[in-house]
Parts: sequence; C-alpha cells; structure tokens
Amino acid sequence: MNDDLEARIRASFARQTIMETFGGELLEVGRGSVVIAAPIAPHLLQQAGSAHAAVAFGLGDSAAGYSALTTMPEGSDVVTVEMKINLLAPAVGSRLIATGRVLRAGRRIVTVQSEVEAEAADGSRKPVAVMLGTMVPVTA
Repeated sequence: MNDDLEARIRASFARQTIMETFGGELLEVGRGSVVIAAPIAPHLLQQAGSAHAAVAFGLGDSAAGYSALTTMPEGSDVVTVEMKINLLAPAVGSRLIATGRVLRAGRRIVTVQSEVEAEAADGSRKPVAVMLGTMVPVTA
C-alpha cells in the first residue's frame, strides 16, 4: 500500500465527527483492511452497563467502509447501502476494536465484513459483533 492512500484514508477518517464522539482512533490501514478502536466510555453505555450496540455498529461500519475505500481510486468516497449486524455478547471491557475487510471489490459494489471485539484491560479480547455489508463508491 502506498503512503498517499493511507494519508487519504486518515484524512477522511479525521473528518468523521461521529468518531470524535466515540473517541475513535484509526489503528491500521492496509489494502482491503482497516482497524479502528474506541474506548468503552461512560457516555457510550446502555442501561445495563455495556457499550451501546450503536457504538459497535458505528465502529464496524466505518472500519468496513474504509476497507472498501482502500480499493477505490483517488477522488472516490464510499457510502454504505446495506449493513447487517449480529450481536454476539455484551460489549464489556476497556475498548472496542473493529476490523473491517473487503470480501469482494467489484466495479460498483464492494462486499465487506467487520468483526468487533471488546478488549479487556489485560489485553484479552472477546467477539461482540460480526457485520456483513455492501458499499458503493461516490464521487468525493
């Protein structure tokens, strides 16, 4: 992967204000793969004390979308047209880590997958969600 592509992905990520709300951080960028993490902060909890599913969905959607964007030419942007989530377990821990991957990049449709894990203070991880979706390019 070239530095220009990573810089383009990081610049786009920096414009996502929802990631500021989540405290999201872009950890890794590779062709067809992106990793995003965010703390499980007190303002992001649901009533039972785990991270709200909206946080897992938002991180997974963004990781999947940016993984799709790594396969598109400069000047492109990407939008989600469909995303399914299966919640596997309560998101309890110190942070959530979402790994987005491209399953197939076509000319107009990119099929993506995300796995979201809750990371404990000791570094151990537990799967909390899996997602499958479709992204399409748009002109930036």
